[in-house]
Amino acid sequence: MQSVESDATVPPQPVTGQRNGGDLVVETLSALGATTVFGIPGQHALGLFDALSRSDLQFVSSRVENNSAFAADGFSRATGEVGVLFLSTGPGALTSLAGLQEAYATGVPMVVVASQIPLEGLGARRKGMLHQLDDQKASAANVTKSQRLIQHASGIPSAIQDAWTEAVSSPQGPVWVEVPQNVLLDAVVVPQVEDALAEPFDNPPRVELVREAVKWLSEAKRPAIVAGGGTRRGKAEKELLSLAEKLDAPVLCSPGGNGAFPWNHELSLQSWVEDRYVTEVLEDADVLLIIGSSLGEVTSNYFSLEPRGRIIQIDAEPRVLESNRPALGIRADAGQALTALDEALEPAGRRTGDYDPRRLVADTLAKVRARLDEQDLGKERTFMDDIRAAAPDDMQTFWDMTIAAYWAWSCWDSRDGEFHSAQGAGGLGYGFPSAIGGSVGLASKGLSDRVLAVSGDGSAMYSIAELATARQHNLPVTWLIVDDGGYGILREYMEGAFGKATATELTRPDFVKLAESFGVPAVRVAPEDVREALEASFAAEGPNVVVVETLLRLFAPTHL
Repeated sequence: MQSVESDATVPPQPVTGQRNGGDLVVETLSALGATTVFGIPGQHALGLFDALSRSDLQFVSSRVENNSAFAADGFSRATGEVGVLFLSTGPGALTSLAGLQEAYATGVPMVVVASQIPLEGLGARRKGMLHQLDDQKASAANVTKSQRLIQHASGIPSAIQDAWTEAVSSPQGPVWVEVPQNVLLDAVVVPQVEDALAEPFDNPPRVELVREAVKWLSEAKRPAIVAGGGTRRGKAEKELLSLAEKLDAPVLCSPGGNGAFPWNHELSLQSWVEDRYVTEVLEDADVLLIIGSSLGEVTSNYFSLEPRGRIIQIDAEPRVLESNRPALGIRADAGQALTALDEALEPAGRRTGDYDPRRLVADTLAKVRARLDEQDLGKERTFMDDIRAAAPDDMQTFWDMTIAAYWAWSCWDSRDGEFHSAQGAGGLGYGFPSAIGGSVGLASKGLSDRVLAVSGDGSAMYSIAELATARQHNLPVTWLIVDDGGYGILREYMEGAFGKATATELTRPDFVKLAESFGVPAVRVAPEDVREALEASFAAEGPNVVVVETLLRLFAPTHL
């Protein structure tokens, strides 16, 4: 009896013993310099994973696609290289989108390869194929720089190469490529990919804009600088230091720019963006130079910043320019723009007289400390100091959206390490899976791969399944979980706004026993013992968990 099921619903069968489209994807990625792929296998993506078995690429399998995206993000941030993510069709692809939003908002270069249903099912025809969407790549349009559909195997190498080029070109970000199931599985006559080149597009500043900016800065009596995440992505730390010293200008780093300027430099306002005293310094500047930042919600102290002087804003993303304040907008890579400014500017010399920027910085930071002293925040400040004291100077840290991270945005000195947080999109669950990716990336570079992830109990539950990933790959990730029995920051916000909190309290597991059930060592300690516990965990092998049950308070807002 003939089957009533149409041939279109039967998955294509691979041709064994022959190269296929999946091999072309993997070969091209390898030729471009990829070493690691994150993701989860799926039916339509089996051609990709079969090809992985014939390659030297390392595959790290997460347990949830959103966490795979966070892991690829963390890999890229830790190494400065492109994160690679493999996704299956439909639910798998859609589950990754929140993670991709963080990468897109923060400018993290990634190449995302998603499978698709067979070609004959495309075009929004409802054939009833498994995982079918009307237009899968349209779902990624809000969280990736661009989206490509490859319909022929011969187009795979060029499409992957173009996607890689776009991902690393400023403004950097994730790029989406999808390949139908039959294109991945069908045998190909395309020769093996031997080499591929993906150089970022040049993104220099316009000459006349540099000239005008130099004029403004040369004439400035009270310049100040805000260094955002684009400064780090543009690898412009050296040029920023030179420029700040030439201008004798105070420098404030946004949370994304943390580490772009030496924390204890005499001109460093550190990262106290949520402080009225610091905001006043920026407001009083006659020229405010903003580099790689939109001067957005957090960096502007929740839009309370009202600059009285002129603004120069440099960003690789043209939509950012003047999005919050009128400015001399310079669309350019931060590194190229700062190099041009630094080369053109003559040193102003150390400013003397009524305006002494070094004294201003010291006095402002003293006011910040005094404000905190008035708020009975000794436990919180000691807790953050103890974490900093425990972590080696060069350790990379990954922070979830939790009260400890909100403190870290302002007070964390990254020293010789790197500070990574989810401040771009602000979704929960970033800390632990991104740390997994970061550890894998550092190991691939032959660097010290012990990293620290910090989460609250609420955000920890978003990524708790990745304890299995950490254990499977024996990754040296220490996960600090600050357990306050709920969504702590939302509880605080609601109590402040409404006098009570609703739907913020959580039933949570025994995190120590849960970690141990995955074979991951864990301890529960009091807040005052966190330093000793972290130091012991950093000296151990493989993954481990430190749980601290405490209620941390955030410092009082100054923008209200």
